[in-house]
Amino acid sequence: MLHPTIARVTDRIRDRSSASRGTYLARMAAAAATGPARAHLACGNQAHAYAAMGQDKAALAASRQPNIGIVTAYNDMLSAHQPYEVYPQMIRDAARRVGATAQVAGGVPAMCDGVTQGQPGMELSLFSRDVIALAAGIALSHNTFDAALYLGVCDKIVPGLVIAAATFGHLPAVFVPAGPMPSGLPNDEKSRVRNAYAEGKISRDDLMAAEMASYHGPGTCTFYGTANTNQMLMEFMGLHLPGASFVNPNTPLRDALTTAAVERAATITALGNDYRPAGEVLDERAFVNGLVGLMATGGSTNLVLHLPAMARAAGVILDLQDFADISDVVPLMAKVYPNGLADVNHFHAAGGLGFMIGQLLDAGLLHPDAKTAVGDGLDLYRQEPKILDGRLAWQPGAPASLNEKILRPASDPFQPSGGLKQLAGNLGRGVIKVSAVAPDRHVIEAPVRIFHDQDGVKAAFKAGEFITDTIVVVRFQGPQSNGMPELHSLTPTLSVLQDRGLRVALVTDGRMSGASGKVPAAIHVSPEAAVGGPLARLRDGDVVRLDAVAGTLTALVPDFDSRTPATADLSANSWGIGRELFEAFRRNVGNSTEGAGVVV
Repeated sequence: MLHPTIARVTDRIRDRSSASRGTYLARMAAAAATGPARAHLACGNQAHAYAAMGQDKAALAASRQPNIGIVTAYNDMLSAHQPYEVYPQMIRDAARRVGATAQVAGGVPAMCDGVTQGQPGMELSLFSRDVIALAAGIALSHNTFDAALYLGVCDKIVPGLVIAAATFGHLPAVFVPAGPMPSGLPNDEKSRVRNAYAEGKISRDDLMAAEMASYHGPGTCTFYGTANTNQMLMEFMGLHLPGASFVNPNTPLRDALTTAAVERAATITALGNDYRPAGEVLDERAFVNGLVGLMATGGSTNLVLHLPAMARAAGVILDLQDFADISDVVPLMAKVYPNGLADVNHFHAAGGLGFMIGQLLDAGLLHPDAKTAVGDGLDLYRQEPKILDGRLAWQPGAPASLNEKILRPASDPFQPSGGLKQLAGNLGRGVIKVSAVAPDRHVIEAPVRIFHDQDGVKAAFKAGEFITDTIVVVRFQGPQSNGMPELHSLTPTLSVLQDRGLRVALVTDGRMSGASGKVPAAIHVSPEAAVGGPLARLRDGDVVRLDAVAGTLTALVPDFDSRTPATADLSANSWGIGRELFEAFRRNVGNSTEGAGVVV
């Protein structure tokens, strides 16, 4: 039996999305009805598309076998995407073995918030999601493909690719991960070193040595931030092969899973008997399953922005209340840094997503009948891939957690709810992730200090100005202000203050990282200050109450609503490091409560 809250939220989303989803499906049906696209191209069009394809030219021209488009986020600056360098050849070889062809349709940018954290480039980060969707759209606009493989991992890359996959929803889609790097310096030790550096207790050389020991090889970062939350979502939403998310790069199992993804993509095109277009996979059940996975794993708050944008591309409308209601009934089953000491490799070894999906299915917290790229029903995702006798095979996953300090059954979780709360009050709407916040800090009431950038917070900290309980307000950080950068570089500063015994919190219309943790942070507050939102009416010394238990965010000020909003000089955010290219994005971006989208 499906849990009544899951059923109720799904029905609510379905009703809310009725018109937009109906329009979307009609468009996808019209696109599919034209048949294999390249058969309708003129000979000159086709000759341009096949000119460089060597041994595959004859097969492509015959138009009788599947042609798979590869959309890749490869670059070798980012560890998570470096493994993709060798994937196109591997994919082409695998396609030939099953009577198909494959071409790199195009590349999309992949930027790293870890590189741009606290830097001007971070102001392009959120908008890169829309650029990725646009770039993938250009890649697939050649209209010569029967299915698509999407190669991407990190923060904005997967959401941008899902938006593209939904837009080209008449094509089957399989997402192909690259996996996490092997475990390095433990994350709690990395955090300790960062805090020590913030207090001036160690040198920059010491800090650099710790960071290099943490980020040390190909693959995603091993903490449970946005990149690894993306990988979890692709499995819960049925776009990965079962068990594919957290297999390390450059291993026989990783290569076998990549080959199997190609074989599956070739099988589910409209040319065969098991047509599975992405638009049918990406329905309200898939997105609810994704929300459940987000809560059960304690995933990144960035997905509160990305999931609504991804869903809108498929005609599905999500609201913050959907997140909150699902969080209330889904148990927190995992403790992975920053919610615990383990990393994703330890989580995977303890039973990983296969164990978790099985538990949630048995508890009635997932839609078991959701359509996936692999088959009908999520039950297939209980399985675990292995190499047996030199061949890839799937076996039943772990029947019990292999380490209950990391992964627990749904019947005996770490917490009874997922830890993501909606906040609403006279300061607007926002969210807070409390899965790593101590219960005695779920309610913070204190005077505020107002800042218009994170550098001001750091300067005040270095000057010793934080000596009493304080709610730090960093406003004019929303999407229209400056692209809504992450403020993760404030984490060490605020953590130090909290460790000194102060009751502190952050309130912002900006973002925090998917790795944000123990300091209470009300984020994505909307309407943002740049459009006269309530944060713009706050003044230094005003008392604010952040109550994650009641779900409220309130300025305790009698004349608050009648105040004139403050303004800020944002001209410095409009140029430099490419920011001038994104003025049109800042002027046309939607509210953060709706996904802060430009193209959807």
